[in-house]
Amino acid sequence: MSKLEHAAGTASGGPNGTEKVVVTEKEAGRVAFASFVGTALEWYDYYLFGTAAAIVFNRLYFTSLNPTAATLAAFATFGVGFVARPVGAVIFGWLGDRIGRRPALLITVVLIGVATGLIGLLPGYAAIGIAAPLLLVLLRLLQGIAVGGEWGGAVTLAVEHAPPAKRGRYAALPQVGSPVGTLLSSGAFSLVLLLPKDSFDSWGWRLPFLAAFPLLLVAVYIRRKVEESPLFEELLKQDERAKIPAVDVFRTAWRRLLVAITSALLGVGGFYIMTTFVISYGADTLGLSRSLMVNATLVAAVFQIAVILYMGRVAERIGPGRVTLWGGAATALLAFPLFWLIDTKSPLLVVFAVALGIAVLSVAYAVSGALLTELFPAHLRYSGVALAYNLAGALTGFLPFVATALLDTSGGASWPVSLLLAALALLTALGGFLGERMRVKDNVATAA
Repeated sequence: MSKLEHAAGTASGGPNGTEKVVVTEKEAGRVAFASFVGTALEWYDYYLFGTAAAIVFNRLYFTSLNPTAATLAAFATFGVGFVARPVGAVIFGWLGDRIGRRPALLITVVLIGVATGLIGLLPGYAAIGIAAPLLLVLLRLLQGIAVGGEWGGAVTLAVEHAPPAKRGRYAALPQVGSPVGTLLSSGAFSLVLLLPKDSFDSWGWRLPFLAAFPLLLVAVYIRRKVEESPLFEELLKQDERAKIPAVDVFRTAWRRLLVAITSALLGVGGFYIMTTFVISYGADTLGLSRSLMVNATLVAAVFQIAVILYMGRVAERIGPGRVTLWGGAATALLAFPLFWLIDTKSPLLVVFAVALGIAVLSVAYAVSGALLTELFPAHLRYSGVALAYNLAGALTGFLPFVATALLDTSGGASWPVSLLLAALALLTALGGFLGERMRVKDNVATAA
């Protein structure tokens, strides 16, 4: 019998032994909180780039291009981070499945914090010429590599510490890091956008990036206190670790990987359509203020937190795959109405559309951690989850670029972007439908 078959069984103990691995709810809560803090910092750093790509980098780092080409170049740079994420998934997946979940997460949080802070120190095109966009791409690549290992490790650690019946809620906590990161990054940009335009362009936009340095110290302090996964410690005892986890994922669990990628598409790609692209679309195409568009994402993030926490509990009752199916179907139905509301140019309706769009796609995103971790056995989990999520990111990271190109070819009409969002949502619904039928169970017991 293969390791995959052993891990999928519910009668064998440990990952592949005779005794159950025991977890405690107290430790689960502490680990989930630490995972949340780390992912909040990671997404704060990562989302800063998305917002800056829409309103800063096109003007300061690609000044030799016409406005449309500059925006496309900025979004292409934004997408480079997604291409790098599978590389990070392989590197940190190996580290997490061979050495430990905890050290992998400490390294990722340091790497992205340093890369983000350095962006705040990077001179513009006017100062150093072509070196400016090249260095920007390099730092974005480092961000992508770090994020490629971060999210998969955070949800893996949170789930493996959690009682089996309560995995949905604990897996949802790292997901809350996404809207909190949005609140922090959009809030920071909302504040610096209050500065005069010249001050904002010369130094104001840099402040949110430089804030990554002190935030990094907080995240490292909290993460150092986290205990290693009890399931991984059992793997160490029984020497059940994969030698090259990424290879084993592609060789023995490729069907699970495909389903996991499909189920994660909307939570990654749909989010960037409704944030990074919509900010640019509202400001550059519809002529709405940049502050309005950024503030709309702030309002949306508040609703997103509530949706994530609630859906984590729902997943415990009906299964994360079914929640993903519902979330994908609902987003597909709303794809066209959302952009019709944005096209009215009414500030109130624009804010409502962005908030509703992000809230509904967050139904599927809320349970991605719970679903993906239960699609892979313990000895391949970090690598499998990280690869699935970040390959989904690589496939959808250029969607703001694609959406902008579609907008340009359609003469400014938004319907091709709505169609793109609907197609993405239907693929995710399919992933949820299949994923619910492929979940594996760890033999874990909760301490009294």
